[in-house]
Amino acid sequence: MTIEPQVLESLVAITGRDGVLTGVDAAPYGKDWRGRYANEALAVVFPSDTQQVSDVVKLCAANKISIVPQGGNTSLCGGSVPLAGPIPQIVINLSRMNRVRAIDPTNYTMTVEAGCKLESLYAAPEAADRLFPLGLTAVAPHCEIGGNLSTNAGGINVLRYGTARNLVLGLEVVLPDGRIWDGLRSLRKDNTGYDLKQLFIGAEGTLGIITAAVLKLFPRPKSVATACIAVRDPAAAVELLAHLRANCGDTIDAFEFISRSCLDLVFKNIPETHEPFAIKHEWLVITRLADVLPAPLDAALRYALNSYGSGIVEFEVTTNKDDAERWWKLRKNIAEAQKREGLSIKHDISVPISRVAEFIEQASAALRKAFPGVRIVAFGHMGDGNIHYNTSMPDAVQNKMFLAQHEKEVHHIVYEFVAKLQGSIAAEHGLGQLKREEVTHYKSALELELMRSIKSTLDPQGLMNPGKVV
Repeated sequence: MTIEPQVLESLVAITGRDGVLTGVDAAPYGKDWRGRYANEALAVVFPSDTQQVSDVVKLCAANKISIVPQGGNTSLCGGSVPLAGPIPQIVINLSRMNRVRAIDPTNYTMTVEAGCKLESLYAAPEAADRLFPLGLTAVAPHCEIGGNLSTNAGGINVLRYGTARNLVLGLEVVLPDGRIWDGLRSLRKDNTGYDLKQLFIGAEGTLGIITAAVLKLFPRPKSVATACIAVRDPAAAVELLAHLRANCGDTIDAFEFISRSCLDLVFKNIPETHEPFAIKHEWLVITRLADVLPAPLDAALRYALNSYGSGIVEFEVTTNKDDAERWWKLRKNIAEAQKREGLSIKHDISVPISRVAEFIEQASAALRKAFPGVRIVAFGHMGDGNIHYNTSMPDAVQNKMFLAQHEKEVHHIVYEFVAKLQGSIAAEHGLGQLKREEVTHYKSALELELMRSIKSTLDPQGLMNPGKVV
C-alpha cells in the first residue's frame, strides 16, 4: 500500500516534513516489541501537540483511513502496531509529546503529556519530594505513559497503589472525529455524571487517543526494607502474603513471585546476575516494605517472617539499596531473558489471590501431561493475583514446531483453568490482536454487546485501532 500524494502532503503540512515517515523509514514502527507482529502502515506521523493530533485525526476521518495510536510500542499483545491486511492505516506516534506540563505538590498531582517515558515520570516529582508509583519492569525504559494508560498497566506496586486506572484523575483525549475532550481535572471528588475518563483507560486506543493526563502523586518513602525469601511452594507464598498483610499492613508495596525456570533463564542470558542463596531453590518471593516514617522497617519484616512458620525455607532482609537491587534485577530481567531465548506462548492472567497456587498446580499438571518436556516460566505479581505464565520448549527447533502447532491448544488449556477459577485472561497487558478473538469465549454476550455499543457510539466509522479489543 502507498499513501496518496495529497494525503501525504496534508500530513506534512500539519506536522512538518520531519514529522512523517513512509516506506522503509516507517517499517520499525510496524513491528511490535516481541517481534511477533510486523505489518505495514501508509505512514507514521509524529505530532508535537494535541492540536496536531486533532488535525491528523480529522484528516484520517475525512479520508476513511484507520488510525493506530502508538506510544513506546512496547505492547506484548500487538496492540500498538498495524493490523495485517488491506485496511489503510496510519500510525500516530506520540513520542514527541513528552512535556511535564505541571506538578502540584500540595494537591499531589502532575499533568503530563502522553509521550512522556515512564522512567522520566519517576524523576520529575522527586524534586518536590513526591512519588509516582507505577512500577513496570522489563519495558520501563521504553514505554510511555499514554500507552500505560491505554492498557491499564499494572506492575510491581499494584498491591499498594493500584493499576494505572487508580492513578488517573483526569485525561485529555482526541476523539475519533478529531474533537478534543479536555477532561484534565485534578479533583478527587467529582460526582457530575459518568466518569468518562475510565472509558479510555484500558481501551487500547480503540475509542480515542489519550494526549495528556493528570496523575496522582504520593509521599516518598523514607524507610524501605526488602526481603528475598525461598518458599516451599506457591501455596506457601500465598499464605505468606496473607501473613505479611496481617502483620505489616499497608507498608507492603510489592510481593513478587519467581519460579526456578525464570531464574535459570536470567542466569543464562543476563550478565552479572547470581543465585541469592547458597542453595538453589525452586520458588522465590521478593517483597518490600516502605513507609513515610523514618523508623527502620527491617526488624518488623524479620519478625513477621520469623513468625510465619514452615513454609519459608530461608530468607534474607536488607535495607541496603544496592543489595536489594541485586535481588530485583532477577525479577526485572525475566522478560528480557525470555526474549533472548526466543518466542514463547505467553499468558498474562489473573485469578483471586487465594487461588494462585491452585491455578499454577492444575495448569502446569495439564500442560506437562499434554506436552512432555514443556518449560513453564511462571512469575509475577502475586500480591494482586496477576501471574505471567509462559510456555515453550527448551530446544529451539522443537520450540518452533511447538509454537506453530500447539499455540491454540495451550491457550485453551490455560484459559479454561483461569475461567474455572473465576479469573481473567488479560490482567495488565490488554487484549490487542493476540486475544481479541479469545476473549469472546470468556466474556458474556451482554458484556461484549455493551463493549461494541460503546465502540460504535464513539467511533461509528470503526477507524480507531482496528482489529484490537473488540
